[in-house]
Amino acid sequence: MTAVPERRRAAFAALAAALASCLATAQSPDEDPHGAPEPKIALSSEVLDRYVPSAYPFALPPWMPKPLEPRDNPTTPAKVELGRRLFYDTRLSVNRTRSCASCHKQELAFTDGRTVSPGAFGDLTPRNAMSLANAAYAPVLTWGNPLLHSLEQQALVPLVGREPVELGMAGRDEELAARLRADPVYPPLFARAFPEAPDVISLAAVVRALAAFERTLVSARSPYDRYRYEGNVGAVSEAAIRGEALFFGERLECHHCHGNFNLNDSMMHARNRIGEIAFHNTGLYNLDGKGAYPSDNTGLEEHTGRPEDMGRFKAPSLRNVAVTAPYMHDGSIPTLDAVLDHYAAGGRTIAGGPHAGVGRTNPLKSSFVSGFTLTPEERADLLAFLRSLTDDEFLKDPEFSDPWRNDPPGRSEGGSR
Repeated sequence: MTAVPERRRAAFAALAAALASCLATAQSPDEDPHGAPEPKIALSSEVLDRYVPSAYPFALPPWMPKPLEPRDNPTTPAKVELGRRLFYDTRLSVNRTRSCASCHKQELAFTDGRTVSPGAFGDLTPRNAMSLANAAYAPVLTWGNPLLHSLEQQALVPLVGREPVELGMAGRDEELAARLRADPVYPPLFARAFPEAPDVISLAAVVRALAAFERTLVSARSPYDRYRYEGNVGAVSEAAIRGEALFFGERLECHHCHGNFNLNDSMMHARNRIGEIAFHNTGLYNLDGKGAYPSDNTGLEEHTGRPEDMGRFKAPSLRNVAVTAPYMHDGSIPTLDAVLDHYAAGGRTIAGGPHAGVGRTNPLKSSFVSGFTLTPEERADLLAFLRSLTDDEFLKDPEFSDPWRNDPPGRSEGGSR
């Protein structure tokens, strides 16, 4: 083990016990001790029965549990190979200008660096592109839809969705199949991936292969992972260790929504097959003084119709957070420093314009977003901790990169833009 000052060893031991307590608290369905319940959504037995532990060789570190996968779509190397090709192929868009990778770039932890993302015809998505890192562990996908439980379901949204149009392939199943069939690369890949139907190239097969590839996008090699889960106390700076203590402390309350190994609070895997799902209002808006959010972005309320669900969104994973700017569901906060300002204030104040309002007084806001004060040194420590969550191996892993770049010139028209 790397030699370190004794105070760091002591910090490691003390924080191990504190972190275990924090994780237990963050993963429990208990009510907010401040008085307002943090809503948890239970998965139905019907949904849970669809999932089984994956047999795919993910090469996970020992501390990390295996993902679950749908019974009817086991992850296999052949599906992953096919899905990776499809993920980077612009032929999956109506005008061959966009691919999945257009909004999910590996070097940005499979986000795109934009506030919101343009589709094939320039339509903008209403929400910021979420990272796909460790999406295999998510019991629900996207920012605010409690009904999207699988990567297979989610893949259909950009492919065939109409509001907004992203890839624009609604009603074009046969056209898509013909495009892929015409490339000599694809027929043998589909045959190996789906030997039960070796001559079939279809939208359903495309979706299943994309989901298989996305399940392999596992991030678990950040400096913080090596420090916290593998005992390498020299993997992070002393500033990051101090920042960890702040993050998991009760003064800042961060860990209540970002407390599990994926640094969020919606999780399902082989050691937790029941799953946990939560959505939170962080006081980002308060348009009318009664908690209103912009009408085209109301979060969970859009699906439940419950007034109290206004502005509730899923807490994203903070893995690789330093490279996934801009932040929040609508990409409206540009930097990590500004994110800290938002939470330190207990909610964002917008002084003028159509979104003017005082988020701190939003009556629907989570009571965990109560505000705090940081010294300049503490702010620097907290930022050092957040930057220690960057997994450079994941951002550069050739197994996740664009495979079309390695093909001989002229062999195929596939490839990302």
